[in-house]
Amino acid sequence: MLLSMTGFGEARTQTDKLTVGVEVRAVNNRHLKVTVRGTDPYPMFEAELEKVVRRHVHRGTVTIHVRVERQAGTVDLTLNAATLTTYLRQIRAVCDDAGTPEFAIPLLTGVLALPGVAPETRSPGSPPAEEWPVVEQTLTTALTQLNAMRREEGRAMGTELLALHGVITAEVSTIRTLLPAVTADYRTRLLERVRLAMGEAGATLNPDNLIREVALFADRTDVAEEVTRLTAHLQQFAELVHKGDEAGRKLEFLIQELGRETNTLGSKAGDVAISRHVFEMKSALEKIRELALNVE
Repeated sequence: MLLSMTGFGEARTQTDKLTVGVEVRAVNNRHLKVTVRGTDPYPMFEAELEKVVRRHVHRGTVTIHVRVERQAGTVDLTLNAATLTTYLRQIRAVCDDAGTPEFAIPLLTGVLALPGVAPETRSPGSPPAEEWPVVEQTLTTALTQLNAMRREEGRAMGTELLALHGVITAEVSTIRTLLPAVTADYRTRLLERVRLAMGEAGATLNPDNLIREVALFADRTDVAEEVTRLTAHLQQFAELVHKGDEAGRKLEFLIQELGRETNTLGSKAGDVAISRHVFEMKSALEKIRELALNVE
C-alpha cells in the first residue's frame, strides 16, 4: 500500500510526575528531515528523537513538538559544603580588602550558580533518564497515528494513480490500432498529390519511387518500439502502486521514462489523430507526476 508523505499525529501520556504531549506533522520532501521544538531540553536531542522517527518514516519533513509538564516535588540535592564555604570566605575577604563590604551580600546571592557548588542534575549528552522512556513512548504513539493518516491518504492516492494509469493505457491501445492506417493514409495522400503533379507536367509516375518514399515515411514514423516500452513501463507502474512499500522514488523514475517515450511518440507519429491521444497521455502524466511528489 502506498504511503503519503503528509499527515498529523498526536499523543499524550500522564504519570505521577510528568505530563507529556507530542505532536508530529509531516510534509513531502525528497529526503528525511526532522525538526524538534518544545520544552527544554528536547530540542537539543534531535538526533535521539530522529532515531525513533526513522523506525516509522523514511521520507519527508517531520516536525516534532514535545511538551513536558513536570510536577513540583522534593528534590534531594547535596551541596558541596567545602566548595561553598571557600567561595563565601573569598567573597567576603575580597570585599573587605577593597573597602566595600556592602558589596558582599549582593555577590553572595549568586554563589549557588558557581562551578562545583551544586551537583549536575542530568547528563548534557543524553536525554533525561527519568523522562526519556515516557517521551519516547508518547512519540511512538503519535507516529502510529501519523502513519494511519498517511496510509489513508496513500490509499486514495493509489486509487487516483491507477485511474490515470487506465487513461494512459487506453490511449496507448488506441494509438496501437491507429498506426497501420497512418502509413496507408500517407500513401494514399502522396499518390494523389504525385498523380496531380504528374498530370499537370505530363510526366509518368514511377511506382518504385512511390514505394521508396512510402517506405521512408513508414521508417521515420515507426513508433512500435516506443509503444512496446510504454506498455512495459505502464505494467511496472501498476505493480509499484499495488505493492507500495516506499515506491515514491521508483515511481518518479518511471514517470520520467513514460514522459520521454510519450514525447518521442508524439514527435514521430506524424498524424493529427495520434497527436490528440498523445496530448491526453501528457495531461494524465502531469497529474500523475503531481501525485507522485507526495508518495513516500
